[in-house]
Amino acid sequence: MSEKMHMELKVWRQAGPGQPGRFVTYDAPGVSPDMSFLEMLDLVNERLVEDGEEPFAFDHDCREGICGSCGLMINGQAHGPERATATCQLHMRKFSDGDQVTVEPWRAAAFPVIKDLAVDRSTLDRIVEAGGYITVATGSAPDANLIPIPKPVADASMDAAACIGCGACVAACPNGAAQLFTSAKLQHLNLLPQGQAERWDRTISMVEEMESFFGSCTNHGECEEACPKSISIDFIALLNRDYVRAQLKQRRLAGQSFP
Repeated sequence: MSEKMHMELKVWRQAGPGQPGRFVTYDAPGVSPDMSFLEMLDLVNERLVEDGEEPFAFDHDCREGICGSCGLMINGQAHGPERATATCQLHMRKFSDGDQVTVEPWRAAAFPVIKDLAVDRSTLDRIVEAGGYITVATGSAPDANLIPIPKPVADASMDAAACIGCGACVAACPNGAAQLFTSAKLQHLNLLPQGQAERWDRTISMVEEMESFFGSCTNHGECEEACPKSISIDFIALLNRDYVRAQLKQRRLAGQSFP
């Protein structure tokens, strides 16, 4: 049987948007090293309820590293100390008995706090709504191999599609930029033959929607380090390339001259 650990948690408590917040310290005995970080939070919340206190709110859903709902700053790191790992997949064996652990919500202007550790990430949805889709005619499903796609292209598209939309890239970025998220959602479509018809309009729409909410990328690289799916910042370079090309194509269509 795994030896139990005794932790001390400093948890951000905030009643709601625009309300003042503060850190509250909680004792967390009896923590199993085999627990996930969210299971440890569940344990602390259960004890708060038993003591007649209000539990703290935090985001979660599938707890399998797929949905992107979970997201916490743990000791100042998005998703905690283990690379390529979502908060729900972080295990307490990554910590030591007696550790003090600071738990905060995502810190980004585009992610206002809803309550405690839960934030509103709907601005990411606005980017996807602006162009993160392919328009197709309905009808019978085509054969799976009807459109040949080179394997390197398919692999790159799948790498981009691995983004779970958790927002860690934004929370880790000193500028609160969303270029890694946007580039992943953009390029998994732009790289494929099916995405070419709307490629340039999609690029402009998604980038301009992003810029209305988030800061600008200055290549710190913190986004790639924080990403639980290890999405490469190379996709940001592809986004920038497509955005320049899209702007040039728009000018040509409008009959504008170039300096």
